Amino acid sequence: MARRGYSRDHRPDCQQVCIALVVSKEGMPLAHRVFAGNRSDVSTVEEIVELIEQQYGAADRIWVMDRGMVSEENVAFLKARDRRYILGTPKSQLRRYERHFGEEGWETVREGLEVKRCPSPEGEETFLLCRSQERRAKEEAMRAKFEERLEEGLTKLATACETRKLTPVHVAQRVGRLLGKNTRAEKLFAVAVRTQEDGRAALSWKKQEERREWARLSEGCYLLRTNISDWSGEALWRAYIQLTQAEAAFRIHKQDLSLRPLWHQKADRVRAHILVCFLAYVLWKALGLLCARAGLGDEPRLVFEEFAQIRTVDVVLPTKRGPELRRRCVAQPTKHQAILLQRLGMTLPTHLKTHEV
Repeated sequence: MARRGYSRDHRPDCQQVCIALVVSKEGMPLAHRVFAGNRSDVSTVEEIVELIEQQYGAADRIWVMDRGMVSEENVAFLKARDRRYILGTPKSQLRRYERHFGEEGWETVREGLEVKRCPSPEGEETFLLCRSQERRAKEEAMRAKFEERLEEGLTKLATACETRKLTPVHVAQRVGRLLGKNTRAEKLFAVAVRTQEDGRAALSWKKQEERREWARLSEGCYLLRTNISDWSGEALWRAYIQLTQAEAAFRIHKQDLSLRPLWHQKADRVRAHILVCFLAYVLWKALGLLCARAGLGDEPRLVFEEFAQIRTVDVVLPTKRGPELRRRCVAQPTKHQAILLQRLGMTLPTHLKTHEV
């Protein structure tokens, strides 16, 4: 199952497996599937949807997916059985709704975030234009950084063309690598490599102000599409943002539950390893719900760290006949630990059973 594919950790040199995790609106894990490492997200949608419908029935649920899982084929698949959905879209589709940016009718979801409903030309769907000030500041800073790096690199390369005899092919290759390292700003520059009379390369470029203006206008904006017509823009956005629960689940799997690395060589053992991590995450979320009900927040990490300090002691008693009696006792919790246990409705045992290996 281990294959080389698109690596979100920027490690194309490593083999990997892909994991699909399905969580509820509250973030509770429902199911998971393991795919080969070269499987793209967009190709897993039908399998996951049918899996959930087989296990839990074709209920009136809403499928929420980010843009990496969306294709026109998948949209048609969801529409085929009147499934409801809220989907992310490629940023390139923002251009179709450019005229709505300056219109009125924006709905404030919270401070710094606005949404606007835009009907699709066909009338079957609703597109939700979202505008975030926090996201705008982040994207603006990233664009400025890449733009500065790209301009600096082009300047150095142009100077090299003037002082050294570089061939146009060589310069074009270096320009391609430079643009590839600064993809967030490559469309803002028009670069030209030409051959001079003596055969040397000459490099020139200019900034494309129209594209720079569109970049500034669209920063912080993203577009959602849905076939739900009876929800407000705020309700649609809040449902979509629940994807952060799935993203948080993957972070917990990778970091707190130590899902990686996988050293197994057989597919069954890989699946077993991931199943154990999945079950551990179920317990993690269950403790999170207990914490929430006890007024301790919904983040169990601090509770885990506190309970990790509780120790056990093996008491060994020799007997006259030779065999030793062993008893594994649980240390008394501290005052703070005792309060947490009381709030969670848990009681520590005085001892644990031991098993001879």
